[in-house]
Amino acid sequence: MITALAHVNLLVPPGTLDQANEFYAGTLGLISTPVPQLQKGTLAWFNIVPDGSQQVHVGFGTNEPNSSRHPCFRVGSLEALQQLQNRVWEHHVRGGPAAPLAADKPGEKDSGLWSFSSPSLRPNASPLLVCRRYLFPVTN
Repeated sequence: MITALAHVNLLVPPGTLDQANEFYAGTLGLISTPVPQLQKGTLAWFNIVPDGSQQVHVGFGTNEPNSSRHPCFRVGSLEALQQLQNRVWEHHVRGGPAAPLAADKPGEKDSGLWSFSSPSLRPNASPLLVCRRYLFPVTN
């Protein structure tokens, strides 16, 4: 029987692992962790919890910018959710290669590109942050 999610694998364009690290570790606050020696330079791992029992893996591949595929991260409180929403917005405004392509300004209408849901929408659950947008520009 399944009891938990161990990891999810997300795709980024080749050559953008540094940008993935900036976003997942720097903006979202996940913990960058070493990958197997043979996969260095092609894969990045981020611990969601310190013991590594839940991770985000990032590898190379193509992705559709408007895909409905997305990770969903749970945070511990509405305050933590609002702080994270502000960090995502600030990173989007600051720009740069690792910046989200789109983000909703905190306090304004949810466009569906990034969805921040509150406990009132899911009784007995802590707040959720749903990332619905491809995070990095596609380089061809």
